[in-house]
Amino acid sequence: MTIEVKVPMLPESIADATISTWHKKVGDAVSRDENLMDLETDKVMLEVPAPVDGVLKEIVKKTGDTVKANEVVAIIEEGAASKPSAETAKTPAKSAEPAAPVEASKPAQTKTASADLSPAVRRVVAEHDIDVSNVQGTGKGGRITKENALAAMNSTTGRAEKRVPMTRMRARIAERLLEVSQTTAMLTTFNEINLHEVIELRNKYKDKFEKTHQTRLGFMSFFVKAAVEALKRFPAVNASIDGNDIVYHGYFDIGVAVSTDRGLVVPVLRNADQMSMAEIEAKIAEYANKARAGKLTLEEMQGGTFTITNGGVFGSLLSTPILNSPQSAILGMHKIDQRPVAENGQVVIRPMMYVAMSYDHRIIDGKDSVTFLVAIKELLEDPARLLLEI
Repeated sequence: MTIEVKVPMLPESIADATISTWHKKVGDAVSRDENLMDLETDKVMLEVPAPVDGVLKEIVKKTGDTVKANEVVAIIEEGAASKPSAETAKTPAKSAEPAAPVEASKPAQTKTASADLSPAVRRVVAEHDIDVSNVQGTGKGGRITKENALAAMNSTTGRAEKRVPMTRMRARIAERLLEVSQTTAMLTTFNEINLHEVIELRNKYKDKFEKTHQTRLGFMSFFVKAAVEALKRFPAVNASIDGNDIVYHGYFDIGVAVSTDRGLVVPVLRNADQMSMAEIEAKIAEYANKARAGKLTLEEMQGGTFTITNGGVFGSLLSTPILNSPQSAILGMHKIDQRPVAENGQVVIRPMMYVAMSYDHRIIDGKDSVTFLVAIKELLEDPARLLLEI
């Protein structure tokens, strides 16, 4: 009996999707609920599972095709078993013979499959069409590292070009960024934060924190807590413009930017003011894992009243983050740098971080933006104030 595989119902506001990857080929055995293919939308990746056990009889829609909800993409022969290829069937069984020794001049890593590559290496290989069979890996177990892939790329002719269409997600990101630059009066204000007290507190309690809450204590929970407290003091920063109206949000949904191979995504911490630091850290870790696996749902990325992005994890010392429309402000964290500063008439070395807040000048005045960022600075330089909410 043949069973049709159909595109599942797409999230609200998404009209169609693009087939990103087929994980099975015609003739392969499939199991019920096994992922057959990935669908890419403007915002999320969706899996299409097999509805029954059987064999993939026909692929109706190929990689790169655009499909709509309920559209047939494949046919499965229910209950069938996969058959060996004609070539395999004609090959007589061989008597047991000792395996030939592996030649030292042909290391196993030249046979590295794409599944053995890290996401960063896969991206370089895909973008520059590198033949991994010709790349000798120097990583653990002979794995190909990003440096190996880049070296292989640079050893080629150097003037080769490759033209590929933008992914739907990258195209949507480009569209939104251009829209923000054209429809908002974006401005950025800067400050620096002495994180000595936060780091001292974190170093003192991080082991006990992790043992108690089964999640690590990072810096983001401190920044989320400080942002929420500052947003309470400056309602305009937690507001957005809708036509000729200003919408003041009476809740604090904080978006936390997460970088993935497919682009930047911003899952949202709902009611962050009601979350403990442990809950914030655990939720961020969960979102990061889901984002990199392409498992974030549309609901987890919708909404948000304020966003925090951390370029410091990549070494950025200073930047001007772009607004996450329709929000009116975004906070940019950066690299923590040991720098000399003056304290009580003495020069001391302290862990300093430049912070930047981009804001929509149509709704937030310069004075409010500066004092908002100063409030975050003061809260983080004296973290006890976060607990006392003062």
